[in-house]
Amino acid sequence: MAAPSAESLIARVTSGRRAQRMVSILDLVSERGSIGLAELSETLGISAATARRDLSDLADQHLIVRTHGGASAVEQGREIPVALRDTRFQEAKRLIAKAMVRRLPAERYVVALSGGTTTASVARALANHRDIAVVTNSLSIAGLLSGYPGVRVIMTGGFLRPQSLELVGALAESTFNAVNVGTAILGADGVSAATGVTTHDETEARTNRAMVAKAQRTVVVADGSKIGNVALAQMAEISQVEMLITDSSADPAQLDLLRDAGVEVVIADQE
Repeated sequence: MAAPSAESLIARVTSGRRAQRMVSILDLVSERGSIGLAELSETLGISAATARRDLSDLADQHLIVRTHGGASAVEQGREIPVALRDTRFQEAKRLIAKAMVRRLPAERYVVALSGGTTTASVARALANHRDIAVVTNSLSIAGLLSGYPGVRVIMTGGFLRPQSLELVGALAESTFNAVNVGTAILGADGVSAATGVTTHDETEARTNRAMVAKAQRTVVVADGSKIGNVALAQMAEISQVEMLITDSSADPAQLDLLRDAGVEVVIADQE
């Protein structure tokens, strides 16, 4: 029997509060390796019935393994669906987005936006821009931008990744190769001086490498939880990154390593 689709999970996560709770469950299971139903209920202050229902939905998406009386972690690095990721670190992402938009020209300009929840916050912050073109492979971001009168949206082709709602592959790469972009704005699952900018999916990384290659400059937007992390596939070498915009929760030692590598670091909540 096939697992329920990502869309069915989105339909069941009907409130921001529940989405945040499910992310907290994933974090707890990841930290501890496994967790019992009673322990989960006590930690999060929820009923056993609520905990059982949340675990069942997460297991349906193969994000955890359901066990007798609780749950255990799946393989390390499993990707959280975009429906849940969008609830994490919202205030930090909003400030990062505002800091990014302040650094864009006020008049005619072209940017590329990768998929991701922080780049989606950047898209929202473009609402009042007077004349900007955005090249993106993200269906979510294209939808956000479609209602802004000063924003023109250029959508790539490609195969759809349901986990991230991004278009990837040769068609997406050929679009990025065909346009000239002032700034590539890149979200990330990991940013480090040693391994560069990384993400969980190799095809997504290859598409974003094409975006970075044609841009005059690349700016990474990532909340502090991503700094120092390393995911599966590299999207950009650290030498290709001109600026990182993050928040004060980032590890200061990791930020110093990035500065030493030549990256300008902006702390959005300290501006």
